[in-house]
Amino acid sequence: MTANEQLLRAMYEEYGGMLIAFVLRYTADRQRAEDVVQETLLRAWRNLDSIDPDRGDPRSYLFSIARNILIDDWRADQRRPRFVRDDGAVESLPAADGLDRMLDGWLVGEALQRLSTQHRTVVVALYFQGLSVAETAEQLGIPRGTVKSRAYYAVRSLRMTLEEMGVVR
Repeated sequence: MTANEQLLRAMYEEYGGMLIAFVLRYTADRQRAEDVVQETLLRAWRNLDSIDPDRGDPRSYLFSIARNILIDDWRADQRRPRFVRDDGAVESLPAADGLDRMLDGWLVGEALQRLSTQHRTVVVALYFQGLSVAETAEQLGIPRGTVKSRAYYAVRSLRMTLEEMGVVR
């Protein structure tokens, strides 16, 4: 057993129980607390050169690592979406009946009619027919750059038209 392994084993034997007790104050899950302690010791092992038992007690260093892991876990947990467990809330959500899709289609169709013919043909080819820029250019007999330019200005115009129609997304 190397000196580093001996140091790590000694730290676990001396501070492992205190670390678990510390972590259990912030999480009620014993398994999670043991995972945090294991991660704490792993990080300490990776940075053993910064731990010098002759300079003082490494306990504060270990507790700082554990606290940082808990904070990182808490932040990650806050970013995850929460699942609804209330069946009443789930049942009260509107059913997908296709009405919204139909209204969206009508609004987009109306906005498309307000575009110039050149812009509308490019949008239809790119977004509705699924053609690439090169395929659209070939089909319409115009340069690729013109297709890109018309698509850019058409989408910009569509956005403004939809905003004028009261569509906000």
